[in-house]
Amino acid sequence: MISPTRLPATSRRFGALTMTAVVVMLAGCAPTPAPTPTPTAAFASEEEAFAAAEETFRQYTAATNGTDLTDPNSFAPVFDWLLGDALSAARENYSQFHAAGITRRGSSTFDTFTPIKYSEAVVTAHVCLDIAEVELFNADGTSAVPPDRPSRQAIEVLFTPAKTDTKFAISSTTPTESLQCA
Repeated sequence: MISPTRLPATSRRFGALTMTAVVVMLAGCAPTPAPTPTPTAAFASEEEAFAAAEETFRQYTAATNGTDLTDPNSFAPVFDWLLGDALSAARENYSQFHAAGITRRGSSTFDTFTPIKYSEAVVTAHVCLDIAEVELFNADGTSAVPPDRPSRQAIEVLFTPAKTDTKFAISSTTPTESLQCA
């Protein structure tokens, strides 16, 4: 009979081998780490990136036209299409318009979108912004538009990767003389 406190050497060896086999089998069943996704380009071609940038500007323009300068809650859709310097400038401008009691009538449009460059996931484009129909009014009802404001403005726009429907947001807008908006 085998004593409950002392097993024969062969039983101990067999038990050790069994435990080792179980550990090896369990290790084989352990989940493998999830593969790290390989970054892929957001766009299959330069043309696709340019089309997405143009759609981004179209969505941004629609959001801008949808604002009510007396209602800061209406600014959020504009901010969704902006990043970096463009977002900071827009927040400041809309805040100033609201604080001054400025109101707007009319909508802006654009009729020229000229892609310039697609590099490192950033698109640069020139846009002719038509603001002829946009009127701004001070709280007292007088025009807040300078009399010499051009009705069409040439701007250079940088589109940066973002978590939007178009995969872009506007990160910078600056006036440009490289495009003539007649």
